[in-house]
Amino acid sequence: MRSSGRAHDALRDVSIITGYARHAEGSALIRMGGTEVLCAASVEGRVPGFLRGSGEGWVTAEYGMLPRATHTRGDREAARGKQSGRTQEIQRLIGRSLRAVIDRTALGEMTITLDCDVLNADGGTRCAAITGGYVALALALAHLRRMNVLARDPLAGQVAAVSCGILDGGPVLDLDYAEDSTANADANFVLTDSGGIVEVQATAERATFGEEALAALLGLARAGTAELFALQRAAIEAAA
Repeated sequence: MRSSGRAHDALRDVSIITGYARHAEGSALIRMGGTEVLCAASVEGRVPGFLRGSGEGWVTAEYGMLPRATHTRGDREAARGKQSGRTQEIQRLIGRSLRAVIDRTALGEMTITLDCDVLNADGGTRCAAITGGYVALALALAHLRRMNVLARDPLAGQVAAVSCGILDGGPVLDLDYAEDSTANADANFVLTDSGGIVEVQATAERATFGEEALAALLGLARAGTAELFALQRAAIEAAA
């Protein structure tokens, strides 16, 4: 039994509130335990220079944490004049993850930017951003279809992400901050509903682990994302 009382294969309580950012073409506030991330999708009728004339669109992301999203206040990156390496790595991950389920030719030459802002952090912020970002993206695309901007749906599937780790010698699903800071190893899995792997980030913190342990973590991640896919679908259908 974990300190939270959850079983080893249990997600934290998850909720997705759509339409939270009322001016965005699509938005979702996702809560995974104590982690809360606001994801807002904005549509622009242009693409980066390297895609002009290609007929393909672009999906990208920006990520940030409010100063008091954590236990102590963090400086605003705008005040420092540059983004941290962690911020850049996470927002690139979010963009890659969402592009994995987009037909960019069907999107056409427009850009959708996902702004993912962490309101409260208690572990798994990048995973929550990807999972909530997908909902915001899907809602923005639904808006474009209603406006007859898109001839067909560019979505080619669902994508969600969840963390796993090795804690007290055993695999566990969806680490909170206390677990993440003491785990022997932790991993983030970005998976599609068709079974595809978009990205795996796995790190040994206090002890190395073998292929059998990695396979166990992947099994937990698949079960966890199956639940997240169902929650995504329910949120999108409720917003329709």
